Amino acid sequence: MLIESIGFAFIGLAVGIGALLLLPEFFPGARGLTVATALVTALLGGWITHYALGGRLPGVSLGVSAIASVLLVSVLARPDRAAGRSRGRHRHA
Repeated sequence: MLIESIGFAFIGLAVGIGALLLLPEFFPGARGLTVATALVTALLGGWITHYALGGRLPGVSLGVSAIASVLLVSVLARPDRAAGRSRGRHRHA
């Protein structure tokens, strides 16, 4: 379980830092919030999956950890506040 937890932590850090490096304009808020959200979500998602599957499928636990982390970090993204987008412009013009 210790090695899996380290894997979950690396996945969370990779997702959080990757989101900030690839799409920095979508995350105008605190950078630490994005990385912390990815890290905690990856750990919790991985642990819950590990216990639900009885520890038999560590690859599935790592995959679910990555998916959960990506999904929750995407909730923090603010494409409407990205640089270069006009404010006040609505979808139905």
